[in-house]
Amino acid sequence: MLNPLIELKQIYKSYGSTDILNNISLSVYPGEFLTLLGPSGCGKTTLLRLISGFEAPSSGEIFINDVCVNHLPPQKRNVHTVFQSYALFPHLSVFENVAFALRCKKVKQDDVMERVDEALKLVHLELFAQRSIRQLSGGQQQRVAIARAIVNRPQVLLLDEPLSSLDYRLRKAMQYELKQLQKTLNMTFIFVTHDQEEALSMSDRIVIFNHGHIEQIGTPREVYETPSNLHVAKFIGETNIFDVEIRALNEGYLQTEIESIVLQCKNTGNFQPGEKVHLIIRPEDIRVWGQTEVSESADMLPGKIVDIVYKGSTVDLKVELHSGKIINASEFFDEDDDKLEYSLNEDVWVHWLPGWEVLLPYES
Repeated sequence: MLNPLIELKQIYKSYGSTDILNNISLSVYPGEFLTLLGPSGCGKTTLLRLISGFEAPSSGEIFINDVCVNHLPPQKRNVHTVFQSYALFPHLSVFENVAFALRCKKVKQDDVMERVDEALKLVHLELFAQRSIRQLSGGQQQRVAIARAIVNRPQVLLLDEPLSSLDYRLRKAMQYELKQLQKTLNMTFIFVTHDQEEALSMSDRIVIFNHGHIEQIGTPREVYETPSNLHVAKFIGETNIFDVEIRALNEGYLQTEIESIVLQCKNTGNFQPGEKVHLIIRPEDIRVWGQTEVSESADMLPGKIVDIVYKGSTVDLKVELHSGKIINASEFFDEDDDKLEYSLNEDVWVHWLPGWEVLLPYES
């Protein structure tokens, strides 16, 4: 196991009587793409500022390469931050923006030329070196900001929601480019976002924040498929949530009841009869069947379609169960499947396979 490049130990941060970060302990490893994910105001950007040295923790210790850096200024930490606003100099060319920090360090001119050329090639802007910043698109400006950061050859690149101002198509393209750049450089990236899709598609690990504390740390697959609690399940992707009671156990499975229908679920949490739990099922794991398609409906929930949204690759359905509860289902579109032509108010059956659900301890 690699030794951590960055280690945070019992970090607290408060402004007056307001607690921003509460007992944060976290290890970040060399060459890792780590994402801090959470809603606005949860403390993720504050943590980034503590690592970078722009702010100091109220208590706790920050280690980089096994050295406590609490009292070191940003320029002594060998980390670099790409801000949401990019913070480029509009009066300088692309080349001079990237070269600025090197010139401040009095790096030799030949080395400046070589390192800036290398950085611009890595972000595919070598042909734009003499352009004015005002002549660049938003995506190109963002790449200049990244080139300016990596030209200093930091051990860690901190990125504070750098894609948030880009349109959807450009944001998707930049997600891929950032991940490829990180692999090429084998550099540690710590990326802040509130966008779950960004986090899932780019990260080696995701740290999920809520109200200043960490809810879960795991790979994208772990936090999506095995959320640690109800907040994580709700925050990562779409969910359908049922509050149910365990009725019986049977060889690794448990029996519960939804809408008076008895269902079998995998007992992955060592739950016991009589215990109340949250049953979580993702829309893409639900199958919706027409009345004529089903011969045996013992473990299916009856309902009717109340909304249909065609999204190209999927058809998203809202199904109202007999109790009035609305659940979401996503059917992958297949041109050869006539059944995807659903109708409003059509009576249907809803079903999923045992094990596709997630059971979580009940939270009031």
